[in-house]
Amino acid sequence: MNPTIVNSYELLSCLKTVGYDNASRDPWWWPASGSFEVVVGAILTQNANWERVERSLENLRNEALLDPEKLAQYPAASLEALIRPSGFHTAKGRNLRDLSRKMLERFGSFAAFRREVDREWLLARRGIGPETADAILNYACYREAFVVDSYTARLLNALGYEFDGYDALQEWMVAGLEGESRRLFPLLTRAQCYARAHGMVVEYCKANRRGRKIDVSALFEEG
Repeated sequence: MNPTIVNSYELLSCLKTVGYDNASRDPWWWPASGSFEVVVGAILTQNANWERVERSLENLRNEALLDPEKLAQYPAASLEALIRPSGFHTAKGRNLRDLSRKMLERFGSFAAFRREVDREWLLARRGIGPETADAILNYACYREAFVVDSYTARLLNALGYEFDGYDALQEWMVAGLEGESRRLFPLLTRAQCYARAHGMVVEYCKANRRGRKIDVSALFEEG
């Protein structure tokens, strides 16, 4: 383990220092943050790279389907054809239609969903696990939910850390920012800090992956 990285604040400070806070993106990092598009993208990106997800989102956008009312009623086979680039189109299509219907039944609208939904409700929905639930809460609903993923695990593994599952990894990332989020991003809320922090991890890992491994040498380059 590199002794200079002892908590998530130090890791994220390194990522910011070496230039992985991408200011050219959405202020919450995920494209179209705060919208129903995030909910759709969070499901489509399961086991798929983002470039393929963007193709599916563009197909849905062209049909004006990034709306829960329209998506809930759209024919299953037609929806599956539109999201085919993301893979697992049958399961993802079923899950998107089911989530849209349950969202409208329980909350009445996406605006109310954003205000009222909680993690337990999301996790009870078919096809939504902890990572997807936290992505929806943080990037669509602007809640204090820190998203961790395979990139986070691989980056920390390269630094000598091992975690027993999603919750332990998330707890480590959150604990290091306790009382420090304003030092990392002085003008941001904690929820937005969490969003940008996860974004930095993903941006760094995409740029420094070597097969399944992440090269951490760039974290320690002197500016």
